Amino acid sequence: MAQDDVPLEVQVRTTNDWFGRFAAKSSGWLGSKWAFCAAVLLIVVWAVMGPLFHYSQAWQLVINTGTTIVTFLMVFLIQNTQNRDARAINLKLDELIRAHKRARNQMIDIENLSDLELDALHAGYEAVRAECEELKADATESRLPLERT
Repeated sequence: MAQDDVPLEVQVRTTNDWFGRFAAKSSGWLGSKWAFCAAVLLIVVWAVMGPLFHYSQAWQLVINTGTTIVTFLMVFLIQNTQNRDARAINLKLDELIRAHKRARNQMIDIENLSDLELDALHAGYEAVRAECEELKADATESRLPLERT
């Protein structure tokens, strides 16, 4: 698909979505082994500095404040990334359902159904599964073992 074939609203969104780009790059880097190594190194440096500061309250406050702030910000960053990923996966699944001839198009966009509607849909599929298991069991029972003489 050429860039000209992309709908205008998608083109505008990709150029103006600075936070989305920031969140994607940040979560990619923060989930890397290098970020983990940097965090471990930071903790080691902090721990080594303990005797130098006589394990004071200020020494403890540095790590407590730092980790609290980072955790608070990471919650929102992770949630943004998770929301975007879930939306993209749902759109891809919707397209696969739409493109498949035998798929039920009613399944498209079911993530917007209420919990009650999803429970009813789940119960319907549980009934189908139970029926399939019953048919499979009946087919297995109807086969007679070969007798050898």
